[in-house]
Parts: sequence; structure tokens; C-alpha cells
Amino acid sequence: MKKIAIILSGCGNRDGSELQEALSLMLAIDRRGWQYQCFAPEGYFEVVPHIEVDDTEEDGTIVDIERRDIFVESARIARGNLLPIEAYSATDYDALALPGGMGAARNLSTYAFDGKNMTVIDGVADALLSTYRAEKPIMAMCIAPMVVAKVLGRYGVHLTLGDTQNQAALTAAALGCHVESCTPTEACADLEHRLFTTPAYMAATHISEIFDGAEAMVAQVEALWR
Repeated sequence: MKKIAIILSGCGNRDGSELQEALSLMLAIDRRGWQYQCFAPEGYFEVVPHIEVDDTEEDGTIVDIERRDIFVESARIARGNLLPIEAYSATDYDALALPGGMGAARNLSTYAFDGKNMTVIDGVADALLSTYRAEKPIMAMCIAPMVVAKVLGRYGVHLTLGDTQNQAALTAAALGCHVESCTPTEACADLEHRLFTTPAYMAATHISEIFDGAEAMVAQVEALWR
């Protein structure tokens, strides 16, 4: 039975893992009779409201920005079955996967703030590098390929971020990646580097497209193992 490690970045598309993407990934894995184990880093992040809210008091003062822990929030998606990112070992898993959501750009990396000068937190960078060096597949959805681009761009990996001219795609190219255009129901397969990506909400407008894209991506990994 294949075992897939999933790295989460919180809970919510604006400041954590995108729930529909995470769910579609888990479903595509589970439907094949494979297992998945979720991981997440620890550390606090600034909450981004998912609806419009008034951030001022009656006297005009600005309300303090709420902070939450990435690990604690990720446990909501994993139903409590969550391990710290430092516990990940590429030898224990057959593949590594990252759903999207702005947590990938804000919590796993600093792409949202620093663009191509971004950094990736050590635990996630180590997980990606060790998986790559073990020649095991890596999957990434939506904006999460930007994290991969920073760590593995030096190897000239092929990936997708939807189209080839959006800011993320141009940044990935500047980091050394070959960026390909892809519809939300498709996935980009880099067989040489065992990297599989799908644009999800970088291009999608319907939840059904998210599920189709995740299915296409996981199916490519399945084909690699045949």
C-alpha cells in the first residue's frame, strides 16, 4: 500500500491550506486504497478574514490582528491526525504532496511578501529536497508549486501555475523552472524530476474542476508506479 505525506499550512484559502484542494487530494489518494499522513510546521501566522469585516473600534482604533498557530489550524483539516514537519522522513513515504492556499505563500514560504526573494521554512525545504533526492514523486496544487520552485528550480523542473504569464509563473521561471500552461482539470507531469502539479484555483472557477485536477495529478503518479 502506498503512503503519501501531505504538508498542510493552516486552514483556509486566504491564510492556510485551501480546504477544497486538500479534500480533493485526500479523496484521490483514498480512492486508490492508499494511505495519507498529514504534516505541518509549528509557528504563528496572521489571520486573514475570509469575509469582509470591520477592523476598527467605534473610536476609530484598529483592532489588533489575530494570530493563530499553523499546526493547530492544520489539525482541523487532518481531523487531529497530524505530525510536525520535523517528523517527516522521505524513507517512510512513497510520495509528498502540497495542496494550495495562500498558506503556502505566507506560512510555508515568504512568497506573498518577498516574491522571487522568498525563503522557504527549513522543515518544508528539507522535506522537498530529501524527497527529490530519494527520487520519489512530489505533487503540488495551485500556488504551492511556488514553494517547489524556490527549492527545486535550480534543477530545471517543469511545473504549472495555470498560464505562463501570471506573476507567479514569471517568478517561477526566474527561479529556473520551465513553466507550462495547464487547465484546472489537467495536471503537468515532469517525469524526469517526478514532479506533478495542477493549477486548481489558480485557474479554476468550480469545485468540480478542483476534484478533476487532483484526480488527474494523482493518476499521473499512479501511472509512474505501474
